[in-house]
Amino acid sequence: MEGVIGAILTPEILLVVFLCTLYGAFVGAMPGLTATMAVALLVPFTYFMEPLAAVSAIVATTTTAIFAGDISGALLKIPGTPASAAYVDDSHSLARAGRPRTVLFVSLITASLGGLIGVALLATAAPELARLSARFSSYESFWLACLGLTCAVFVGGASVSRNFASLFIGLLIASVGIDVAVGHPRLTFGQVELLDGISFIPAMIGMFAMSELLRNAADPFPSRMPKFTVEPAGAAVAAAWREVRGRWARVLRSGGLGTVIGALPGAGADIAAWIAYAISRKTARNPEDYGRGAMGGVVEGGAANNAAVAGAWTPALVFGIPGDSVTAIAIGVLLLKGLTPGPQIFTTDADLVHALFASFALANVLMLVSGTLAILAATWLLRAPRPVLMPVVLMLSLVGGYAITNSTTALWIILALGALGFAMERARIPIAPAILGLVLGRVVEDNFMVSMLKARGDFADFFERTPSLILGAATLALWAFLLLRAGRETLARRRPSRG
Repeated sequence: MEGVIGAILTPEILLVVFLCTLYGAFVGAMPGLTATMAVALLVPFTYFMEPLAAVSAIVATTTTAIFAGDISGALLKIPGTPASAAYVDDSHSLARAGRPRTVLFVSLITASLGGLIGVALLATAAPELARLSARFSSYESFWLACLGLTCAVFVGGASVSRNFASLFIGLLIASVGIDVAVGHPRLTFGQVELLDGISFIPAMIGMFAMSELLRNAADPFPSRMPKFTVEPAGAAVAAAWREVRGRWARVLRSGGLGTVIGALPGAGADIAAWIAYAISRKTARNPEDYGRGAMGGVVEGGAANNAAVAGAWTPALVFGIPGDSVTAIAIGVLLLKGLTPGPQIFTTDADLVHALFASFALANVLMLVSGTLAILAATWLLRAPRPVLMPVVLMLSLVGGYAITNSTTALWIILALGALGFAMERARIPIAPAILGLVLGRVVEDNFMVSMLKARGDFADFFERTPSLILGAATLALWAFLLLRAGRETLARRRPSRG
């Protein structure tokens, strides 16, 4: 253990981790720029690093970039990651209510704690989590993705019918591209750029940022628009710590849940944050506040979000199977360094694995420093007049969307989905379920088609395995409950009209 700590606390590793946390905070806070893009841009620099420094750089960048996605979500209502979309309505409402720094420091503290919980579980239970991950087939992945979609409807603040409408809109957008079963283009209108589908980053920018810009432009009294009130940094830190300290048990629960879900194939931080948010709402004393400014949703969603980052490394290290796009890049870097992820890595390169766990912990601690700097810098920009701020947001949104695909098609997607998001808000249809439907739609379809081919059309095979039976029964039970609740809502709306 002393050797591992000594390897991590060298000046080189400390400098690499700290610089990469600053880099991750900058990239993650920029609308449209993702943790995956940050890591991909970092890969050329890892060629000149030692294996431990290279992996530590990836870990530090990813950890901070995932948190920094909450900054644009709270301040601009542009979630930096699909996982941030689970609680973006709450964080943005709290920021608009005069607590932007408080909610962001809450996100920072819970992200750090969630990451540390994930590291602790990863270091102590990686083989067990890996065995659980190995039992998952396409059947379990299908039901898990369906459960994530169900949570989007389950926790929505609007009526069940409106939540379902939003989810189906997202699933329709996700169906754009090549049909995985027959290889036929769907809804591409002859555009080659749409064959790979619609990237969720331009979609999120359009449905959140562009729709918000259109709403501001359509306001007949722009001078009456509420302005951000930025509280002092010291008071914000103290208030954030009180919020987190009063929910320490929920942070532990969400951190453990996020680690386990992050380790499962086809899951990741997206499903982890949504499920943690759903559990938070169902167990809260004030569930009606969720979606309108509930700090509990930010606490639990943020903890699960970053804990899942550590969990995703379980299948990557133990089996060489990437848990997400970032770990896929990390596996490539390890292979370039002459290291082969797999069960043997715990015996052939045990010191490197333990040093990796230590670098995770170090990154989550140093993230408190770089994250604080990012929060102070971002909230300072809120003092800019809105006629100046809104065009800057528009420019960053369009540049970020273009950077994802290097195609002008992304700009048209942003504009089109921005108009769609504006219309959905006017119809009081929530946007967040549509984003999750877009992210998980292809996962659901791919695993469903693979499972149907394996089962030769026999749907009973979806319940043959014990894990798939449990997940399938839970998902169907939630669907039944949602349908019953939708029926009660319909009857409640009809009674006054009859009277």
